[in-house]
Amino acid sequence: MLFGKSQLGNFRASLDERSQEGLNSAVQRIIDVKKKGGRVMVVTGSGPNIHEGVTTLIAELIRAGIVDAVSTSSAVIAHEMAGSLDRVYRVSSDALGMDRAKMPRGDVFEFTCLTEQEIAALKREMPLDDDLMKRGESLPHVNEIIKAAGNMAYPMGLRTERLAHEVLSLARMYGLPFETVAGWGCDEHTMLGAAARKGVPVLVTIPQLVGGGAVGMSIGDSIPVSERSMRISRMLASCDVIIESAVALTQEIHDGPFECYTGHGIWAWWSGQNTYNLRDKTLIRVDLDENLRRAVELNQTVQEAIDKGLPKTKAAKIPFRMEMSAFARHEGSIPIVGDIGKVWPVIAHDVAEGLGVELEFLSASQDTQEGQAMREWIVKNVKALDMEKMLARARAYTL
Repeated sequence: MLFGKSQLGNFRASLDERSQEGLNSAVQRIIDVKKKGGRVMVVTGSGPNIHEGVTTLIAELIRAGIVDAVSTSSAVIAHEMAGSLDRVYRVSSDALGMDRAKMPRGDVFEFTCLTEQEIAALKREMPLDDDLMKRGESLPHVNEIIKAAGNMAYPMGLRTERLAHEVLSLARMYGLPFETVAGWGCDEHTMLGAAARKGVPVLVTIPQLVGGGAVGMSIGDSIPVSERSMRISRMLASCDVIIESAVALTQEIHDGPFECYTGHGIWAWWSGQNTYNLRDKTLIRVDLDENLRRAVELNQTVQEAIDKGLPKTKAAKIPFRMEMSAFARHEGSIPIVGDIGKVWPVIAHDVAEGLGVELEFLSASQDTQEGQAMREWIVKNVKALDMEKMLARARAYTL
């Protein structure tokens, strides 16, 4: 499933010269670190990483031993529990007889496209409204699309919501993060599933807990916030390279309560708590925001503003996201301004080649034919969380 291999040259050419230089530097740094026995962590945001096949690619990099830790959003966890991507069709919510006041913008109701076998399997878990599904199928379809799995579509969205409570119950019983327990039943081509098989930690960052409906709330309820923050800090401390992929909120990484170089960890250290330090680490960020690179170029200006106690935004004269301050000032920062759907396949391919590792999956930007074929492959092959598999792992788990 090497969907993007023939497009690598085009993907690379889509980047400007500075981003190509950044990409090459990033690849070499990852290779050097892995050859020395070091570790790589990925910090992902939500939607784009799912849609571009990046989370599926990260799962492959976990399997291949290249990625050693992941932090992500609760929305990504919810989507991976439902199979990453699925196909849905939409009908008029009015024609279906739904209360318009409760419908999302556009006044449509979504149904997951399921086989008879999949429907039968679902019925063993939860009651399904056969009449609703028959009426939906008989109505004119507004459109049929591939989108992030579960989410708003019946019945898979509802199934994920209900499943969240089952996972939470097990997580609390065993004193584990929600993500760990969910991973026991997730497909091997999801980050959660691949990580469960390799013993790799996957955790949702605290700023990204909001999302994914009941999944996000259940993740937040599974372990205390302070424990989550400490677990994430331990992940970061253990890794030499941190790759950030289309993620908006990364205060815990750059400005966290246990980080002592660009963050606020001094008082945690003072109080005798475990802390970590970004000083000698490499921060790689793949993002479409040109201001990220501009912030790095203004490194000295930003630092001077901080030293004088002045607002960074006014000094830099650019829109400032929260995480830009630390990223801009860090000597090991490498900004790559480009489409994650095009940057990630190049990074993955070049790193694997440099390490002599053979990949079994390579993603491709969704605006290419290969990317469209990749999305179809994910819909067909990446399955939703298997509850029986999760429960079997739970029965075998020893404290």
